[in-house]
Amino acid sequence: MKSRFILLLLTLLPLFVHAAEPVAGTDYVEIPGGKPYAPLDGKVEVVEVFGYTCIHCAHFQPVLGAWLKKQPSSVRFTPLPAAFGGYWMPYARAYYAAARLRLLGKTHEAMFKALHETGSLPIQNASDEEIAAFYANYGADPKAFVAAMQSPATALLLDRSRDFAVAAGIEGTPTIVVNGKYRVTARSFDDTLRVTDYLVARERAARK
Repeated sequence: MKSRFILLLLTLLPLFVHAAEPVAGTDYVEIPGGKPYAPLDGKVEVVEVFGYTCIHCAHFQPVLGAWLKKQPSSVRFTPLPAAFGGYWMPYARAYYAAARLRLLGKTHEAMFKALHETGSLPIQNASDEEIAAFYANYGADPKAFVAAMQSPATALLLDRSRDFAVAAGIEGTPTIVVNGKYRVTARSFDDTLRVTDYLVARERAARK
């Protein structure tokens, strides 16, 4: 009888561990003086700092997409391209150019596929013209796209993205930040979103 009881506990242990409340310092980090990237109408902000050239971000994208479909209107999701320099920068500028030209709905997931599945775009040393040719497949004028990538407005957005990432202590991608206050440090994609749900609920409850 005792051995059966122990066996039952061992079987249920993973469920108890999975359901455990996230722990500060282990599952997430509190950001001293942290503020949302772009607060809006009292919504809880969830920022994903990502990079198109990051294979982990490419793998996270479908998991994140499924999670986003379940979120209420009180949650505002903001992708934020990492501006770490080097080969990160052309594609970070491309993200903001695509946003300005209202192409992200068509191109966000397609960019991950071009870089990590089909190889139709290079991870490193991509020229602005080469990237613009990709967006031309989705209705962009190549010259207008290059101009948007190189515009002062895009440069300002990159600076702002970099400032937020530095303030939040971002060291890699993908990283989730909730309301500018919490940086999620869970190790798996599913656990990252579980912790995010916990922190979102915590922020929503604090506003009631």
